[in-house]
Amino acid sequence: MKPGRVVAAIVLSLAALAPIGGASAQERRPPDSAAEMKLSFAPVVRRVTPAVVNIYATRTERRRSAFLDDPFFRQFFGEGRGLGRERVQRSLGSGAIVGEDGLVVTNNHVIEGMTEVKVALSDKREFEARILIKDPRTDLAVLKIGDGAEKFPTLGFADSDALMVGDLVLAVGNPFGVGQTVTSGIVSAVARTQVGVSDYQSFIQTDAAINPGNSGGALVDLDGKLVGINTAIFSQSGGSVGIGFAIPANMVRVVLASARSGAKAVTRPWFGASLQAVTPEIADSLGLKHPGGALIANVAEGSPAAAAGLKAGDLITAVDGRPVDDVESFHYRFATRPLGGLAEVTASRDGRDRAVKVALQAAPETPARDVRRITGYSPFGGASVANLSPALAEELSMDGAARGVVVMETEDGSPAQQLGFQKGDVVREVNDARVASSADLARVARANPRYWKVTIERGGRTFTTVFGG
Repeated sequence: MKPGRVVAAIVLSLAALAPIGGASAQERRPPDSAAEMKLSFAPVVRRVTPAVVNIYATRTERRRSAFLDDPFFRQFFGEGRGLGRERVQRSLGSGAIVGEDGLVVTNNHVIEGMTEVKVALSDKREFEARILIKDPRTDLAVLKIGDGAEKFPTLGFADSDALMVGDLVLAVGNPFGVGQTVTSGIVSAVARTQVGVSDYQSFIQTDAAINPGNSGGALVDLDGKLVGINTAIFSQSGGSVGIGFAIPANMVRVVLASARSGAKAVTRPWFGASLQAVTPEIADSLGLKHPGGALIANVAEGSPAAAAGLKAGDLITAVDGRPVDDVESFHYRFATRPLGGLAEVTASRDGRDRAVKVALQAAPETPARDVRRITGYSPFGGASVANLSPALAEELSMDGAARGVVVMETEDGSPAQQLGFQKGDVVREVNDARVASSADLARVARANPRYWKVTIERGGRTFTTVFGG
C-alpha cells in the first residue's frame, strides 16, 4: 500500500454473486437494447431494504479528575463529587437481518467496546440488541433483537464463491445517519488478500459508492441475496473513491452458525500446520512458472494435517477443488469449511500433485489454559499468562504449532507493560531455565535473583533480554 493511503474501516463495499437458482454463469450477458438498460433496480431494493438496519451503539465512561488525588481538593469536594466527568462514546453503522428470529449481522468494529446497542428498522421501529458473538478475526458480530415471537424480514444467502468479476451488486446501508441509501456497481475483484482489515482476508472488491456509516451493511446480488458484509474502503480522504471491500457471505455463515449454536466464540476447523508465502525465488526453486499456493513450513504433531500425511515442503494448491493462490487464500478456504467430515486438500510434493483428506475438527484445548496473574516486582509483574494450546493459538491468531506460556494481557502501568511485554509473547526461558507452564512462570517470578535473563518469542522471532534484579 502506498504511503498516505488509508484503509478506513468505516464502510464497505462488496461484491455480488451470480444468482443462486437463477441465471447461470453462461446466461450472464450485457443488455441487448436501450429498453433493457432502462430496467430498474427498484424491485430488488424493495425486497432488500426492510432487512437492512441502522445500528447505534454507545458507551458511557466516567473519567476521574486528577484533582481527586490531592487531599486538599478531596476535603472540599469529597471522594468523587463534582470532579469526575462523564464522556459518551458513540458508534454508527449498519447491519443485515439474517434470521427471522431477529439475528442481525454487522461489523465487530461497529459495536466493539460498546455497552448499549440499538437497532433501528426501516419502518422506524427500534429495538435493544443483545450481542451474541463477536469475532475480531473476521470483523463480524451477531446481534439479537426481539423476543423470538415476532418474525422479521430477512436476507437470504448467496454462494459468495460463485461470484465473478463484472457481476452487478447493490450496496445498502446508512451513511452519515441520513437514512437508508442504495448504490450500484460491479464486482471489481474477488479474493483480495492484502487489505489488512482482519485475519481472514479474502475480500470482495466493488466500485459501488460506499460512505462512512455503511460498515456492516449488505452487499446483495440482483436476486436480493446477501453476497457480503461491507467492511472497509480504500481511500486517501476518508470518502468513497470507488474501492470498497466486503466480507464474503460464506464467511458470514460460519460466524452465524457459531452464534446459533450458543457458542461465545467462533469455532473453526484446525489445520495444524504453519504456512509461508511462495516468493518468486521459492517458485523458481520449485520449478513453478509463477508464485502461487501456500508452502507448509512445519506440521504440528497430532494435528489433522499430520494425520493426513502432509509434510513440511508440501505446496498446497487447492481446497475442495477451489484454487489456493496464497496463504490468506488457504486460511479462508479452510476456515469456511463446516466442522465435521473431511476437506480435500491438494498438495504438490516433488512436482507431483496428490489429494489428501483432512479432518475438519476444532483445535483441542490441551493443555488447559490455567490463566495466572503474576504479582510482585519481577519483570512479569502485572502480566496474565496462560498455557498455549492449539485452541488458544487459533484464538490469538498465532502459529497453530506453537507451544509454551503466552502473555494474555498486561495491566496499565505494571512492570510487565513498562518493560515492553505484549499480548502474544511466548516466554521460553527465564535465567536459562525452560518455562513449560504458567505455573512454572508464576513460581519463577517469586524468586529474587540479581538479574533476570528472559527469552521470548514474538512473531516468529526469538529475543533474549537481561533486566536488573
